[in-house]
Amino acid sequence: MTDSIMRRGVAAGLAGGAAEVLWVAAYGAVTGTSVVAIARGVTAALVPGLASLPCAPVVGIALHMALAVGLGIAVATAFRAPLLRVVGPWSMSLLVVLVLGAVWSFNFLVLLPHVDPGFVTLLPMAVTLASKLLFGVSAAAVLRGGRPARVSSI
Repeated sequence: MTDSIMRRGVAAGLAGGAAEVLWVAAYGAVTGTSVVAIARGVTAALVPGLASLPCAPVVGIALHMALAVGLGIAVATAFRAPLLRVVGPWSMSLLVVLVLGAVWSFNFLVLLPHVDPGFVTLLPMAVTLASKLLFGVSAAAVLRGGRPARVSSI
């Protein structure tokens, strides 16, 4: 893996993770849902022994961002520049969003119900799906170089 792919992956992961945090914070502000409980839930799902500590919400955000960076690196590795040249920026962006939808499906329909069933109920499924799709949109924008994809004329 080249340094360029690593940097782009870290940037894509940070952008995607931040988009998810902002989305959930906005949802919490509008609905009165406790974002502290959600951040604590991330900790409980990943490191249950830390969930009761006062710092658990901060740990949850840190864990979320670390996982987001890992996912960003994986996406950047899978969607390297040569693929972008083959499929084009819009197709690549759509593929990134679809991959993130698949990640959400695995996490919320397969993994989390077994690891921490309570976490799946902290937010409505549609909210968590929108969060992951926003990750995909943000990561795709970073992987395109932050430039809007050009639409070719017919």
